[in-house]
Amino acid sequence: MVRTVASVAVAGLVLLSGCSSDSGGSSPGGGAADGSDEPVPGGELVYALEAETSGGWCLPEGQLAISGIMVARAIYDTLTVPNAEAEYVPFLAESVEPNEDYTVWTIELREGITFHDGTALDATVVKNNIDAFRGEYPPRQPLLLRFFFEPVESVEVLDDLTLEVTMDRPWVAFPAALYSEGRAGISAQAQLDDAETCDQNLIGTGPFEFEEWVQNDHLSVKRNPDYWRTDADGTPLPYLEQVVFRPIIDATTRSNAVVSGEVDATHTAGAAGTLILTDAAEAGQIQALTSAEYPEVGFQILNTGVAPFDNRDARLAAAHAFDREEFRRIRNQGLFEIASGPFGPGNMGYLEDAGFPEFDLDKAREHAAAYEAQTGEPLRFTYTYQADPETAQTAQLLQEQWARAGIEVAIEPIEQSALISTAISGDYQAISFRNHGGGDPDQQYIWWYGGSPLNFGRIADERIDSLLDEGRSEPDPQRREEIYQEVNRVFGAEAYSQWVSWVEWTIGSANDVHGLMGPALPDGSEPFGGLAAGHTLAGTWRNDG
Repeated sequence: MVRTVASVAVAGLVLLSGCSSDSGGSSPGGGAADGSDEPVPGGELVYALEAETSGGWCLPEGQLAISGIMVARAIYDTLTVPNAEAEYVPFLAESVEPNEDYTVWTIELREGITFHDGTALDATVVKNNIDAFRGEYPPRQPLLLRFFFEPVESVEVLDDLTLEVTMDRPWVAFPAALYSEGRAGISAQAQLDDAETCDQNLIGTGPFEFEEWVQNDHLSVKRNPDYWRTDADGTPLPYLEQVVFRPIIDATTRSNAVVSGEVDATHTAGAAGTLILTDAAEAGQIQALTSAEYPEVGFQILNTGVAPFDNRDARLAAAHAFDREEFRRIRNQGLFEIASGPFGPGNMGYLEDAGFPEFDLDKAREHAAAYEAQTGEPLRFTYTYQADPETAQTAQLLQEQWARAGIEVAIEPIEQSALISTAISGDYQAISFRNHGGGDPDQQYIWWYGGSPLNFGRIADERIDSLLDEGRSEPDPQRREEIYQEVNRVFGAEAYSQWVSWVEWTIGSANDVHGLMGPALPDGSEPFGGLAAGHTLAGTWRNDG
């Protein structure tokens, strides 16, 4: 299908809107497509999410995918955030500064910020949060974030607004960990110490305060009247009075809900939902905002710690049997660029060709035969995938492709809320996944380093370990670029993962919803353009135009 789109691209963002406009488009900071540039305080937004976060929001212990991060970013703030240049700049912090060798970092906090329960943001509560993230605060038993913060050796309070963080090695990317793709929000002391309901007793400093959570139905938040941020004109943020998040798992249903007006906004990454939103935007029914910046990658993780993928021939057989062009045509309807590796275009480490095996059925059969000769077993495995209709169709196509090379594959659905737990447990052979969103590539250390519980693929490769250690401590950007490009090449040669496509997220919204990517950050810079970790609603407002 040939699709002609009249659109405006700003810093990698593409906005489609049915509203007429003198200015022709929108900026990430929040101008409206209809020329109504003055934000209007008040109103409610109903936002449809792709999944429920059944484990809740006790952030040190959380396992948040994009839907959970969307809620977290409404209620909590992080110490740093990425800007439009993918630089991590202070947010709750006034400054985050290293010593000469990046082994000691000093964090200065902003004055006058309070949590939703009225308590002050100070160095002690921030120390307790960082200690909770790294497993050194007894009331909390962290999961994912323990590994993000593994290099931290100690945290010391210097005064009410200053703390010092000492590392066990040079760590140039510490500011990125303080963001952790929106997962490292700072919680109030009362929530940190809540032994029974930390996952539901949500107290942050963010633009919205928690109201109620009816699991699998909705989670509602209300405007924080004491929020610390204002817009460029000094108007207090946020503008909206209330946001209601609703989980709608099926992407087609979720996107159609925006078009019909059942919900006001949503996000989606699959082809079916994206086409519904963009076609409706071209028809003037809604707006659709797509970002190709700093994308995640959609891929299959191969568990190299168990048979059959502990064998390189098995991995190469599966990779050569994977017809990614056919996949793009059938499942992605011609959308989304085929991924070359874990680092997307524009990100440090990106390579146009990292050496991932090309589709070749003859080579696939050769490697499958070599595997059988070595093990005495035919190549067969189970593919585990997220249980939604669109991903089920993807799993069926992959099953068919592997079968053409004589590879027998069983497919097994699993709820998204259990996907990370299954990956952590290692109780799978191949699993569908979406990860490695843009930003500092050191954030991928935990996913690939040998022995890390979050190394879901059970990769044990001394080359990758050595490169990741070097990249973590190397201050020179050019050398870091070279290091992560080499990581990319090792992945291509070994086929540890099967890269599918860059995941481009689209936000669909009613025509009277504006400011979905704003506002400007406290230092005046534009916000990060990637959508892989959701987006803030602090600058969102409504106007019927």
